[in-house]
Amino acid sequence: MEATGVLLINLGTPNAPVTAEVRDYLAEFLGDSRVLDMPAPVRKLLLNLVILPFRPRKSAAAYREIWTEGGSPLRCHSDDLLARVREALGPEVPVEFAMRYGTPSIESALHVLRRQGVNRLVVLPLYPQQASSTGGSSLQEVYRVAGTCYNVPSLHVVAPFYEHPAYVRASAAVARPVVADFEPDHVLFSFHGLPERQIRKGDDAGSHCLVSEGCCARITEANRNCYRAQCYASARAIAGALSLSPERYSVSFQSRLGRIPWIQPHTEEMLVRLAEKGVKRLAVVCPAFTADCLETLEEIGIRARATFVSAGGEDLRLVPSLNAHPEWVEAIKELLTPYLTTRQAAPALPSSGS
Repeated sequence: MEATGVLLINLGTPNAPVTAEVRDYLAEFLGDSRVLDMPAPVRKLLLNLVILPFRPRKSAAAYREIWTEGGSPLRCHSDDLLARVREALGPEVPVEFAMRYGTPSIESALHVLRRQGVNRLVVLPLYPQQASSTGGSSLQEVYRVAGTCYNVPSLHVVAPFYEHPAYVRASAAVARPVVADFEPDHVLFSFHGLPERQIRKGDDAGSHCLVSEGCCARITEANRNCYRAQCYASARAIAGALSLSPERYSVSFQSRLGRIPWIQPHTEEMLVRLAEKGVKRLAVVCPAFTADCLETLEEIGIRARATFVSAGGEDLRLVPSLNAHPEWVEAIKELLTPYLTTRQAAPALPSSGS
């Protein structure tokens, strides 16, 4: 008889806001060939000579700006979400949470599930939009760890849910009261950025992505795997659920690293542009992040707000991420249900007379 378990995955966080812990985290994160997608010798030189000697101290200071008594916000929200998803699914479905980088690791979480007798695993990467550096890396690690088991479990992966009605409803449910209370002049949907080369590498046909201004205006067969196109689709769907007309919202991309071309428009430039156009009150939604973390709380809630105000804006309000909101718990349950209610029958064994 099959015993089905669920593995939720998010990206990761340091264990403490101190330089040594952040260095270890960044070494694992940026050492991933799907994140810094360059030849291994070049990646090693960049990490050891340029990034790790300097960035950990700066990042640790940023983490201290958002750290809570309970620890990392991402870890706290993840623990809360895990408890609520377990409650929603009931005791008959084992559920564990893992981080792609840091702790708890995918390997440790999978082994916990295996010790509970799970031989059929439903994997839900909590990245609404698909990218090689997030969902791709997480699934690669799941496959690696599962492959080390003597009895390899069957794996079922929930597809990217960037415009799934449940995700859109949950996102709108979180944003709606903030928008109603704050009454912004404009809403900015800020997604995590990616290098342009990674977008092009994901273009199977090699003839669509980033070749025209409107290449991401709608999802087609040519761009169905494009992270940027999926981001725009998420923004359109959430804006529609919030009854925002096209002129009342914009899309941008944050968190650039290095000097190579990253997908545009860039969030920091969009903040200045909106302020110069007369936007005084700006609400920012970060739909790529299902839990608040450094990129939402510090990069947007603190630094982006300062940039916007210094450019002439009056106030910027960060809309919380989905975190462990009840609507998000219900959305996760809806995303998982088709995988939990379907059982594949084992093939019949040949008879002795065959």
